[in-house]
Order: sequence, then structure tokens, then C-alpha cells
Amino acid sequence: MPFTTLLSTADLAAHLDDPDWAIVDCRFDLNDAAWGERAYADAHLPGAVYAHLDRDLSGPKTGRNGRHPLPDPEVFMERLGAWGIGPGVQVAAYDQANGMWASRLWWLLRWVGHPAVAVLDGGLAKWTAEGRPTRAGVEARAPRAFSGRLQPQLVVTAADVDRLRQDPAYRLVDARAPERYRGEAEPIDPVAGHIPGAVNHYNALNVNPDGTFLAPEALRARFLDLLGGAPPENVVAYCGSGVAAAHNLLALEIAGLPGARVYVGSWSEWCRDPARPVAVGA
Repeated sequence: MPFTTLLSTADLAAHLDDPDWAIVDCRFDLNDAAWGERAYADAHLPGAVYAHLDRDLSGPKTGRNGRHPLPDPEVFMERLGAWGIGPGVQVAAYDQANGMWASRLWWLLRWVGHPAVAVLDGGLAKWTAEGRPTRAGVEARAPRAFSGRLQPQLVVTAADVDRLRQDPAYRLVDARAPERYRGEAEPIDPVAGHIPGAVNHYNALNVNPDGTFLAPEALRARFLDLLGGAPPENVVAYCGSGVAAAHNLLALEIAGLPGARVYVGSWSEWCRDPARPVAVGA
């Protein structure tokens, strides 16, 4: 059975030499877009390749489609093949700690029809704390022919959001920090606030202080309370640019609440159109 949500350090360590496992380093820093690649070159999990959020896991920005728009699916699938990801390959994605950046790759692989992908629980921080091996330099894997089928139903558009946010059967969940949701602070995007009708679940609440995810039953209790009876398939997740939203989707899957979708443009797209409504406060 493939791993489809989380992967322990012990599970991954047992497969470091397995050619049918592909390890992808997704470390990133919004304040220094080159940091993750430098950190990867300094030390990474043995055999890992590097995925850059802006270059590999996002598409071109137009100024109106958000800070991390979807990549072109054909281009993305070619990149996956170049990383040695093909049918039957288990993908292990990791980042510096809590899985937020790795969850972007986790969700994108599901979007292109490759569900055999899991996030390393606790990331590189847990791996190194346990004294497990790392390597320096840049690595590559033998390419494979990626074969997937796009799953467009996993994505919603701004027009969809404008309709669904007014339907009480749906829940729009904002993954940003509470002060950004309330509009008290906005360090990145030009407008503060949130999409009217959205509830707030800060994605950092999905994890323990060491970056490992909360137990499934704890996540399930939190989300069931938040959703107020809405089924998980009626959940639309968003954040600032479509990255932290995937972290909430991963947490929902861990909690046994599958079926939520992502508004990839998120707040960074929504707030660029002055015709779209904005809410502030709780």
C-alpha cells in the first residue's frame, strides 16, 4: 500500500536505497526565495532532488492570478519525470519542519493523478535531530516517463468561491494567521482582510511544537467543530497564495475527512480585484 498522507522518519530511512522511492526537498523561505536551494546544497536527505516553490511548483504570475499560481500541468508533469517520478514511484516530500511547503507538492501530485505521495512528518528538523544521514551537493535521479491524469475537480476558481461562500452548505476555510484573517496585519498582499463568509483555521495549529502533525483524532475534533456540519467535500481551503491551504487539506486527510478543494489563487488573487468584497474582523 502506498503512503498517501504522512511518512515517519523510520519509514523513509528504510527506503533510502529503493529506486522506486523519490525524495523531494521542498524547503523555502518567502523572505529569501534562494534560501531553500542553498540549504539543500549544504545538506539534504540522501538521494533527494530539490523542488523550488516559485520555479517548479508554481506557474507564471500575471499580477492578477496570485503569488503562486498553478503550474502548467504538462510542464509540471515533465518536471516530475525529470525527477524520476513515474508510475509505481512512492514520493516522499519534506521541508524544514512542519510540512507546509512539502504539502504544496503533495497536493500538486494528487492534482496530476499521482496519489502515492506523503509528507515526512517533522521534516528535516526531526530527521537530523535523530542523527540520520544527510548529504551535500546537488543530486539527480534517472528520469522516468510520468503518467498521470489531471484532476481538475480539486481546484476552484474565484468565481466558484464567490458563489460557494454564500451557500450555507459550504465552508470556506482561511489558513492564514488570525491577525491576517481579521485584517489587523497584512505583511505581503496589498489589501488586508478575508473573503466574506470564510472561517479561520490557522494551518500552524495542525502541528505540535516539534513540527509533527497532531494525532488524527485531535485534528478531526478541531475540524468537525470548525465545519459546523458541512461535509468535507464541501470545504474550500485558501490562504495567502495557495500553499498553506494545502497544509490544511493534508490535515483534513490525516483526520479522515477527505474531499476538500483548494482555491489556488487565494487571498493574493482575490484582493487584486477591487470589485470583490472584503471582510475584516472575526
